[in-house]
Amino acid sequence: MTDKLVKIREALNKKYFEREEEIEGMLIALLSRQHVLLIGEPGTGKSLLSMELAKIIDGSNYFQWLLTKYTTPEELFGALSLKELEQGIHKRNTSGKLPEAHFVFLDEIFKSNSAILNSLLTLINERLFYNNGTPIKTPLISLIGASNEYPEEDEGLEALFDRLLLRYEVKPIRDRNNFISMLKNEGQNITMPSLTINELTDLQFYADMTNVPDNIYEGIADLCQALEDEGIQPSARRVKNSINALKAKAFLEGRNTVEEKDMLILKHILWNNIEERDTAEQIIKEHAQDQVTNTVERVKKEAKDILASLNKDKKKNPYDDTREVAQKLKVLVSELQKLKNNHPERSNEIDPVIDTLNKEQQKIIDEVLLPINNI
Repeated sequence: MTDKLVKIREALNKKYFEREEEIEGMLIALLSRQHVLLIGEPGTGKSLLSMELAKIIDGSNYFQWLLTKYTTPEELFGALSLKELEQGIHKRNTSGKLPEAHFVFLDEIFKSNSAILNSLLTLINERLFYNNGTPIKTPLISLIGASNEYPEEDEGLEALFDRLLLRYEVKPIRDRNNFISMLKNEGQNITMPSLTINELTDLQFYADMTNVPDNIYEGIADLCQALEDEGIQPSARRVKNSINALKAKAFLEGRNTVEEKDMLILKHILWNNIEERDTAEQIIKEHAQDQVTNTVERVKKEAKDILASLNKDKKKNPYDDTREVAQKLKVLVSELQKLKNNHPERSNEIDPVIDTLNKEQQKIIDEVLLPINNI
């Protein structure tokens, strides 16, 4: 099911240099029906990426607009129907406008004024557009907003900023060779794979079916507590929607189960303003490490230290603390067994360590504890 996604991802990465994270985020947004914010200087390719994404989905409607403080509702949502207006009905003709688009790119999104902000918020979040007071379901899949800068906290745009789940800073190309390749237009003739709307719908369904183990939910709870300890409290909506992003991330990687390493995508999600971003990213990186490998390595080190202590003590008295050492090893085995139950797919990594610790326990019993009991 993911073959086409892999080909699309590879083609986009070849065509757009140093945009791997942004491309991944946009594909995750497609699969999870979420929205993306691209922050960057003019000329960094924000609109090009968005247009490319829309072209990949055959049969989709695309709407793009540059917002200013003078942008009117008519420009985004369509002009009032004169025929209807004659009868006192304020109904807009939405043909070719945002309410009928599957994909939307709004440049300078934070320039939106109060005249269009409320309608935009409802459309982004609930996929509804109120036309003459009647809620109309829109086909919107993903909206990509772009801006040269982050919104100021006193501009009243917090709600709009919060609804753009995945946030990326688009930086100028840094690698010299990539920069030269960009100047030569290398990669621009790549034939881009495509999906139909129906194929995308199927992929979204299977992404939704991706399994989220209990340890991931527990990890997110721990992560949110760690963020809160630093004064960072992402909204409940962002935390809830992040689950869909995690599912899409795992599915994009060809897996049907979310793993701890997928949580790294949360560095683009779980923060509220630019001042919080770096701290949040550091905390998320710590929680997104592979907990299975980390736990196994920690247990191995603890067991080594315990056995080294026992061998050292044997020089003084071979019977000292042997029961305690055996008990400590037993506790470590129980911890690994629980880890194995939560991650049966990683048994080949955990079982050898369990076997080694069991052998060490038995060795202590045979060489020390049994002789003591027989005295």
